Amino acid sequence: MPLVLADLLHQWGSPRAGTQLGLKQADVGRTGTAMRLKAAIVLWVLYIFILFLYGFYFHTLLFFKKRFQDVHTMIFIGFGFLMTFLKRYGFSSVAFNFLIAAFAIQWSTLIQGFLHSFHNGKIHVGIESMINADFCSGAILISFGAVLGKTSPVQLLLMTLLEVTLFGINEYILLSLIGAKDAGGSMTIHTFGAYFGLTVSRLLYRPHLNKSRQREGSVYHSDLFAMIGTIYLWLFWPSFNSAVTAHGDDQHRTVLNTYFSLAASTLATFAISSLINGEGKLDMVHIQNAALAGGVVVGTSAEMMLTPFGAMIAGFLAGTISTLGFKFITPILDSKLKIQDTCGVHNLHGLPGVLGALLGALVAGLPLPKGGTLFIPPPVYFPPGGILKMSFLASPPDTQCFEDQIYWEVRLDLGTL
Repeated sequence: MPLVLADLLHQWGSPRAGTQLGLKQADVGRTGTAMRLKAAIVLWVLYIFILFLYGFYFHTLLFFKKRFQDVHTMIFIGFGFLMTFLKRYGFSSVAFNFLIAAFAIQWSTLIQGFLHSFHNGKIHVGIESMINADFCSGAILISFGAVLGKTSPVQLLLMTLLEVTLFGINEYILLSLIGAKDAGGSMTIHTFGAYFGLTVSRLLYRPHLNKSRQREGSVYHSDLFAMIGTIYLWLFWPSFNSAVTAHGDDQHRTVLNTYFSLAASTLATFAISSLINGEGKLDMVHIQNAALAGGVVVGTSAEMMLTPFGAMIAGFLAGTISTLGFKFITPILDSKLKIQDTCGVHNLHGLPGVLGALLGALVAGLPLPKGGTLFIPPPVYFPPGGILKMSFLASPPDTQCFEDQIYWEVRLDLGTL
């Protein structure tokens, strides 16, 4: 139950536990006290507001579609476990993913319903609207990756509230007003989510984050858990890209192209990771992330006449760019542009998303089986503003970033991590 988060460690454990984790009891206590009422109030207010809108506006039309469950699995297991690589932030990574995704799908169903399926004073909800809500939550979780470990649950809920609204507007302009094709969301999901998250990360820049850098890394078992998320995302990505495409040839093309693009990006990731690391060893960060870039890059063009040959070229290029991004671009974003991208969403979602938009524009000019062409416009972005920097949102201090104990009762002895 989400309200469990509002309790936020009424008793943070014994002084010995605090000493084991290297945290001051007073600092932990102040953070816990600040979070108790704020998280509970925000959750209750948002839930009552959404509940009122659901009761007043909704009309349901449901039918089963297997790909919905595949997409749902990606959102809650794939994204959740992908972020568990931080050695002392596993609880928060997977559970805050759970929290904001659960909130996002409810709020997004309303926003997208008013924009796309509002008829006779009612929002008509079916399985496709549920899939689209999951798509929106995917964009939010991409943004979450950019600020992972540096934000409180209250800040994340507020970010979700704002971003879902802007996502709906951006998607409406692209898909409804301009008429773009973007079934797998290279533009609307990945590019939007990545650069929204990077913008928020820049606005919340922490000049003294080095006080928490010792917790930012991974250990053997945390990287292993993160690979669970990678494998789930990799397996279900063809369903993700094809979930809202037309039944028949369009859907079959999308699955086929995504399938081969993912395979190609995986090979590229292993090859480039071995090439750029000392002694030819592989970097697990690259494998966890860049291997998925093939699914991102064909999100716009997979239902078009890309062909497996084109998909494999696109996937290999995306895997290469993504891997190089983790090695060379992420440090520059941090040191020069003051963008602290915890999960490297710029490399997995931002760069391949932009590449996917350009690929879609190129492939749109190719003839379709039934004649005609598709036009893919450039993406539209909306900046989030600096509202998340307000002090009462209980952002963790610089000395306690990437730390579970701020928000959870941690029984495991993490003193040696």
